[in-house]
Amino acid sequence: MILGKPGAGKTTFLKHLAIQCFTDSFQGEYVPVFVSLKEFAEASNQPELLSYLNQLFLDYGIASNLRVKTGLVDSLLNWTETSVEQLLRQGKVFVLLDGLDEVNNTDTKRVLHQIQSLTNRFDQNRFVITCRIAAQEYTFEHFTEVEVADFDDEQIANFVNKWFHAKDDDVKAERFIQTLTTNKRIRELASSPLLLTLLCLVFEDAGSFPSNRAELYKNGLDVLLKKWDTKRNIQRDQVYKQLSLQRKEDLLSHLALKTFKNGNYFFKQAYIKDQISQYIQNLPGASTEPSEIQIDSEVILKSIEAQHGLLVERARGIYSFSHLTFHEYFTARQIKEKRDEGTLQPLASNITEKRWREVFLLTVEMLPNADELLRLMKTSIDNLLADNQDLQEFLAWIYGKSESISASMKPSEVRIFYFNLDRALDRALARDLVLDRDLVLDRDLALAFALALALARNLDRALVLALARDLVLVLDRNLDLAPQFKRTLRSLRKQLPNPKRNLDVQKRWWQENGKAWREELRTTMIEHRDIGHNWQFSNEQRNKLIQYRDASKLLEECLNSDCYVTRSVRQEIEDTLFLPISLIRS
Repeated sequence: MILGKPGAGKTTFLKHLAIQCFTDSFQGEYVPVFVSLKEFAEASNQPELLSYLNQLFLDYGIASNLRVKTGLVDSLLNWTETSVEQLLRQGKVFVLLDGLDEVNNTDTKRVLHQIQSLTNRFDQNRFVITCRIAAQEYTFEHFTEVEVADFDDEQIANFVNKWFHAKDDDVKAERFIQTLTTNKRIRELASSPLLLTLLCLVFEDAGSFPSNRAELYKNGLDVLLKKWDTKRNIQRDQVYKQLSLQRKEDLLSHLALKTFKNGNYFFKQAYIKDQISQYIQNLPGASTEPSEIQIDSEVILKSIEAQHGLLVERARGIYSFSHLTFHEYFTARQIKEKRDEGTLQPLASNITEKRWREVFLLTVEMLPNADELLRLMKTSIDNLLADNQDLQEFLAWIYGKSESISASMKPSEVRIFYFNLDRALDRALARDLVLDRDLVLDRDLALAFALALALARNLDRALVLALARDLVLVLDRNLDLAPQFKRTLRSLRKQLPNPKRNLDVQKRWWQENGKAWREELRTTMIEHRDIGHNWQFSNEQRNKLIQYRDASKLLEECLNSDCYVTRSVRQEIEDTLFLPISLIRS
């Protein structure tokens, strides 16, 4: 029994087994027979499964004789029974029964009986059945259950390379795989063969993934919720079918927000059934009997799992969304749908919680106008530091410093630069930026001071060389420095021990002179460049600054995403990034 989520590749795998059997690669001594159980169930006159197999042989002109591989010798069979019965009695048939979950409820009992009868009567043959996980509580005594695993990275790459090689576009395959390595949310979807096919189709058409990821996820969900079964003309159970696509999405969104805001990525079956019950009892035509609602909620839960694979049972009675991406998507969808009921303010209050990051990005893309949410996010960020005098003084210094220099960057970008530079939060990134002259000088000085601090903790020859190099760079790139400033830097450079001397000599010099040397450099930086201040923040204040920076980055990402925001609100937010609260409120 091969179990798998929708689109996991069960049918494809079964056909692969048949072909492997033909080519002697797997079970080569058997005759493979592929049966669609949906087609068998809907066959006219409701034949027995054995009669149906015989008809398949007749349809393909196999009726009177057949050569069957028996290892070293081919034997010619002559029979009075049908060819299928002869083969079955000799244990030579590899019966591949596909799609047990696709059988209509009205036919299920009959089909199960036929399978049990055939497998018990001819138990020397090989039988494989495919079925969606949790489709029904089927019990086949002599079958071993296995589950189709998600694609791993190697299998994804193999699939993508073959897909685009068939299109004679190997370059696009390489770009596709590179994109997956940097986008873990899309990579998560790629583990499903069905959704990976969707991703390949999208990428093949556009050469990239859409900037609006919410739209990409919606397309994937449409495939799982509607198109996959419709394309193959499969009718599922009626209880869940009565919910329209909109209501299915509403139900999943309701469940997603309820669980996500409590930090519950895994939830008990009883909890989900209770949430489903609360939802369906308000629908038109719903039963008023609690017992009937409870039964319906259980049927709906199993249907969501079996038909669409959006909820999966991870352990007995413990469920989760099949992908975290879908949990986040439906959470964002519920926030968008219920925004008139005040969902945006609670979302904005989670601005410092990293697990909400994707929900923010998806919500701003879904909203018809993201102005209100972006403003609420900005207010939450400003309030993080509003009541701390030391941190407000730090922001005031950043503003004053940014106003004192000439730069081609936006004022907000300059403020962000100095916020990161003085707090040693993003110096590695700052080194790669194309900067104006003033910013290059301040960056180099900050790097030199950071290296000097590092030497106090770890004396390493490479660090000594790096420090000497950075001081030389400061001088070489800034020959027009003020004379006093230049003389001081040269003096500091000359005081450093020769990096060619042995490590013990350098270590002794830094132990004896390092602190005084660093303080002289700091004093020079403050006097001539107004950077390098010793703010002496507490651990709590430093953590607040990191939260403030990360939340501001998220706000910028939202602004730069495929969201609709009015020009005036965008300008208002950009103009007030990294400003003290006094200037924002004035």
